[in-house]
Amino acid sequence: MEIALYDPEFGYYASATQRSGRAGDFFTSVDVGAIFGELLETQIAEMAEWLGHADSPAASRPPAGPERWFDLVEAGAGNGRLSADILRAARARDPRLYQRTRAHLVEASAAARAAQPATFGDMADRLATSSPELPGRFEGVLLANELLDALPVHQVVMRSEGLREVYVEVRDGALATREGPPSTPALGEYLGRLGVQLEPGWRGEINLRAVAWLQDVARRLTRGFVLLIDYGHEARELYSASHAGGTLTSFAHHTMRGPELSGSAEPAWLANPGAQDITAHVDFTSLRQAATDAGLDVLGLLDQTYFLMGLVPRLAHLDRPEAFRQRLALKTLLLPGGLGSTHKVLILGKGVGTPPLSGCSYRMRVT
Repeated sequence: MEIALYDPEFGYYASATQRSGRAGDFFTSVDVGAIFGELLETQIAEMAEWLGHADSPAASRPPAGPERWFDLVEAGAGNGRLSADILRAARARDPRLYQRTRAHLVEASAAARAAQPATFGDMADRLATSSPELPGRFEGVLLANELLDALPVHQVVMRSEGLREVYVEVRDGALATREGPPSTPALGEYLGRLGVQLEPGWRGEINLRAVAWLQDVARRLTRGFVLLIDYGHEARELYSASHAGGTLTSFAHHTMRGPELSGSAEPAWLANPGAQDITAHVDFTSLRQAATDAGLDVLGLLDQTYFLMGLVPRLAHLDRPEAFRQRLALKTLLLPGGLGSTHKVLILGKGVGTPPLSGCSYRMRVT
């Protein structure tokens, strides 16, 4: 999965500047339109105000020292479309915050990083860093939209003799899977911490990388918020009969392909490495535990629908007749069964207490 997605030359994400949208393989909330970034900007502006970055008259001028900057860090930023939408909205709605914001775009793909200045256009002076690595230290908001589902996972399967791991090998000149002992005791320990007992025949994915990544974020964030948006479940649902076949899936040309559609005994995610997306659902229970262990406060976990419903009142212009297209786009973000209910929002804080965030004001619910 690491090689197929992130190899510098042949990896799926490394070889293109953008993989989503009508011409890509899947849709994200960013592809719906700028309304998603506008809504996120209202929440980020509120967070900035809570941190003391948006309510001072001096904020209309660039800060005198680096400690005065508000850092907007986007992990898995691609070509920078989401951050550009957020900054464009900030320039129009919160110009003082815009002037003191510096954007840090974290992206593995060199091709996507090269496209970021053009995406920002006349806001390129806001782009402070573009790198495969997180900033060393930052204060502000870290945003990751559909990043964790694309981090490489271990797939395990329970057999009568105990937990086994699924490996990839070359057999008769082709890629194939085989089962073997777990590559690390951390896999069994992961399930043990959750109190999960897989039944014989059940498969599941374990994302050790996501937990380690969040712990790293917590170390680098001096003060501020973490906003994670992804599709997934609590562990009790993710590791249950309803997902007994696992969630590892491939996407190509807006078609989800599972093992039963691959035309062979091997799973569809093994085919065409580098030419299709590979993804697995996120375990939000383990993320919350990792966040708490790393010193972060869990401020909310809710469906994207309810998160955005708490932000909609802050966009007064949606009531205007000319905002018809934006209202249609908003429905796409909110409708049950689509992006609104499949995507969850996990909000974390460090050194900020428990502020009454608008994104948590409508309904704290996970479906």
